[in-house]
Amino acid sequence: MSLTAFGLIVLAGLIHAGWNIVAKKAGGDARFAFFTAFIMMGLWAPLGWWLGRGVVANWGTVEWSLVVASGVLHVFYYVILLRGYRKADLTVVYPLARGSGPLLSSLVAIVFLGERISALGVAGIAGVVGGVFLIAGGPGLLRAARDPAARRRVHKGMVYGVLTGAFIAAYTVVDGYAVRWVLMSPILLDYMGNFVRVALLAPSVLRDRATAWRLWQQQWRHALMVAAFSPVAYVLVLYAMQEAPLSHVAPAREVSMLFAALLGGHLLGEGERGSRVLGALCIAGGVVALGLG
Repeated sequence: MSLTAFGLIVLAGLIHAGWNIVAKKAGGDARFAFFTAFIMMGLWAPLGWWLGRGVVANWGTVEWSLVVASGVLHVFYYVILLRGYRKADLTVVYPLARGSGPLLSSLVAIVFLGERISALGVAGIAGVVGGVFLIAGGPGLLRAARDPAARRRVHKGMVYGVLTGAFIAAYTVVDGYAVRWVLMSPILLDYMGNFVRVALLAPSVLRDRATAWRLWQQQWRHALMVAAFSPVAYVLVLYAMQEAPLSHVAPAREVSMLFAALLGGHLLGEGERGSRVLGALCIAGGVVALGLG
């Protein structure tokens, strides 16, 4: 992995952890996902128009199919993630989602896309996955077993985290294929996919406009922050995928867990900070191994 790709991933990780904390604080649902997608559509329109001139018109079936697939998968990912945040702790849902996703996407890249990985790289993936599951509970899972309410909350977090991870793996493979093999612009891929997200999420707002308006008044500031920063984080990752193998980039993204474990525990007041920081350090070691391997 080049130093450029590694730097992009670290910066993306910091931004990614930050906007997830904002989304957790918003406590939104599919309507919040629509708010963020709608704001993204307008906020990033000048850049999308500038880069898309003379490019989008030449896209064929392959490019548009990848845009639609990416948009659909991102909708499922974001809606399930938000639901998990409403029902469980960020420091359970987030690491499980971020850990299971790259594990699955790395396996797909190695088995089906022909990428290769060294023994050190395999050890790095193991460090990332082990750290993620430590953050998701670790010793706290045993103590939670004595408290039915805590146990249910942890179990819900695990279910939503792994389900979110499956969609992360799916869109990572689709988007990685688009930017690395089809050579699509990372910015255009993400921006045009946003139109798909807006169309799919619009019914959640139109079904009850009064409630949607009330939620908009409560959540628009959070939605604006997510809309401004989340595309930056993901586009940086897509550019990293052009520099390094997908099977390395996907797990290395979990450097964001270092920031989420520290910031999430401090800002959101979620417990088990010690074991979660230890898990984050395991992830950091795994990311370094991936960079070297």
